[in-house]
Amino acid sequence: MKVLFVCSGGMSSAIVVKALQKEAEKNGVKLEVLAVGTQEFDAEVRNGWDVAMVAPQVRHRFDGFKESADAAGVPCQIIPPQAYSPLGGPTLLKLVNELKK
Repeated sequence: MKVLFVCSGGMSSAIVVKALQKEAEKNGVKLEVLAVGTQEFDAEVRNGWDVAMVAPQVRHRFDGFKESADAAGVPCQIIPPQAYSPLGGPTLLKLVNELKK
């Protein structure tokens, strides 16, 4: 499964990406995860991603991200603030799986 994260600069999600990858590995789920900045999202979401996740710090721009994701046929969701942490892997994996259904 391919998961695209969007945050302010594409770097603050690194800890969250690692938490999600660790949880997926623990559960035998193969994931490809990429974090991009807000300026890159519109072009990148069209590259065959299964799910798009929006970091809490850019949730004020969610409508624009959702519009781009909808146009690409990609489910898009805001990451709950409590899941945006090194301990958020289980919550994130559950959310990704729910979005993919």
